[in-house]
Amino acid sequence: QVQLVESGGGLVQPGGSLRLACVASRSISSFDAMGWYRRAPGKQRELVATLTSRDGTYDADSVKGRFTVSRDNAKNTVYLQMNSMNLAYNTVYYCNAVARLLTSWGQGTQVTVSS
Repeated sequence: QVQLVESGGGLVQPGGSLRLACVASRSISSFDAMGWYRRAPGKQRELVATLTSRDGTYDADSVKGRFTVSRDNAKNTVYLQMNSMNLAYNTVYYCNAVARLLTSWGQGTQVTVSS
């Protein structure tokens, strides 16, 4: 498995932007996929956006046009740029990586949308 460390969470006003980062403990260039999930209280973890090894992307319908997932292989980092934030995005976000059929998770970073 790989260790994943998220950062960038915090407080943001409605309509504002935030960028999350997830640093992996080893090279991500060969990963099958990396991306972001979120889990609201009392709900199951859901996919937000993912990036495949061939740079294919998938975004959940609820974030299309607002969130963008990207990566920097040189920094072993995947990012989630979140724009036009609203109260529905107020939750914990988790980094995810799939490598050689093994799935790894970060500890999560809290995003709070509030005026």
